[in-house]
Amino acid sequence: MAGVPQPQVNLIPGCPRHVAIIMDGNGRWATQRGRPRLYGHHAGARRVREIVESCPQIGVEYLTIFAFSTENWKRTQVEVAGLMTLFRRYIVKETRALITSGVRVRFIGDRLRLDDKLIALMNDLETATAQNTLVHLTIALNYGGRDEVARATKRLAGDVAEGRLHPDDVDEETLPRYLDTHVLPDPDLVIRTSGEARISNFLLWQSAYSEYEFIDTLWPDFTSDEFKNLCAAFGGRDRRYGGVLG
Repeated sequence: MAGVPQPQVNLIPGCPRHVAIIMDGNGRWATQRGRPRLYGHHAGARRVREIVESCPQIGVEYLTIFAFSTENWKRTQVEVAGLMTLFRRYIVKETRALITSGVRVRFIGDRLRLDDKLIALMNDLETATAQNTLVHLTIALNYGGRDEVARATKRLAGDVAEGRLHPDDVDEETLPRYLDTHVLPDPDLVIRTSGEARISNFLLWQSAYSEYEFIDTLWPDFTSDEFKNLCAAFGGRDRRYGGVLG
């Protein structure tokens, strides 16, 4: 694609190929400043651009971010409505930059509960960036790991019922083909900001052997330098996948 910058100029040895981030702490960040929670979400959205732009500089090819969970509908109507407006504005505002920066965007999650305008924007952004390869950005929107597995299982069961798949052929390699992430590699590193040490129903199947980093930084304060340092630290880990090294 003409005009797209070339990737990976300052590669980190052993850098994770795929990083997933639970972007937590927007509300607390705003509260600390005496502002409404949505103020923090807007600050968090601006932080996304910095992290995406830093990926090719350090060697991260895939970035998956947790934007809105299936459980987030329990928040106040004001906050949920504000978040949906923020998602629409983010797509409209960032589309041109994502295209020219060589970022391919995908969305995972159940779209049925989202409004038609947002769904149309999501579809258009996926189409507009489909030829990009510099960074693969996946946005988890109305996503939950258990919900994803349930939806995948229904599709798998449908293929069995229709005779397209034999029950004896179902193994641990089969289900991933039905997941929202079937075209993505599993995450090497999962980062959660804000000091909470839980995975919150995020990429349950895919992160079976991921490395985790739980950090105290609130998401709006998470910088590209901190991101780079975490990726560099990942390169020093021994990933055994249940085996023994040495």
